[in-house]
Amino acid sequence: MQLETYISDLLYRYECVIIPDFGAFLTQSASAKIHESTNTFYPPKKVLSFNEQLKRNDGLLANYISDIEKVPYEDAVKKMAKKIKSLKSYLLQGETLSFKNIGEISLNQNGNLTFEPSYDLNYLTEAFGLTQFASPNIIRKVYKEEVETIEKVIPLTITPERRKARPYLRYAAVAIIALTLGGYMASDYYLGEIEKHNQLAQEDANTKLDNKIQEATFIIDNPLPTITLNVAKQSGNYHIVAGAFRVEENSTKKLNQLQALGYKARKIGKNRYGLHQVVYSSYETRAEAKRALYKIRREHNNDAWLLAQKLN
Repeated sequence: MQLETYISDLLYRYECVIIPDFGAFLTQSASAKIHESTNTFYPPKKVLSFNEQLKRNDGLLANYISDIEKVPYEDAVKKMAKKIKSLKSYLLQGETLSFKNIGEISLNQNGNLTFEPSYDLNYLTEAFGLTQFASPNIIRKVYKEEVETIEKVIPLTITPERRKARPYLRYAAVAIIALTLGGYMASDYYLGEIEKHNQLAQEDANTKLDNKIQEATFIIDNPLPTITLNVAKQSGNYHIVAGAFRVEENSTKKLNQLQALGYKARKIGKNRYGLHQVVYSSYETRAEAKRALYKIRREHNNDAWLLAQKLN
């Protein structure tokens, strides 16, 4: 089973990928930055981490394996459990587990899992094609002294040019000015006539339209009563997922259960695996969604998880 490949695929789209009875790989967005001492530019990325406390199966990885390998969900769970058992055996023997493009996991002296992330792959799709690079320092030079030296060697002087008096040029200039003023005056008169014609045509059209409106009558024998609906439309790109169901009737049943408990539950459509997703609610900010997620896990469903996705 290519478990590391499946996990890598899911990390592009989800912030949490749980390996049942083993742990979870988490991603968190980091902004672009510049290292001042080395002038190195680092593009925005997803920072990887590992939490061995998150072990309960949320169905994400199993459903993906089932879809890719074309096997029933239960068979995918069994194959995954067999693989995880093998991984734990390697760890107990003191070996380091290497997940390609994800990182390495090993046991420390206290028997806890330690994770060293890999930096070979950026899981932030918005930063596709961007790589880190170092820019050389910009050396600024002052050329003032060099210019002053050149001016001393090659002095620049400007002398007025003497011209003979040419009286006929004065008459030509006067004629050009007169023609120009005449052209401006003719142009202004022509534009004024066009403006006057357009205004008269507009007034005539408005008069005819008013007459047509006054002639029309509208009679409503049984007017319908006015109904005011106050509908609170949920928005936001952060959703707390209650479950994903292959059968739509099951998703409807789950939706009704959550709404009966007072949650602002709704369906957000199918995911790429054809599963009908039901969410507790949607939120504008990640911080608000995380607070709600912790409360839901504590009070209602420990398997709920956070989905960051912009809905159409």
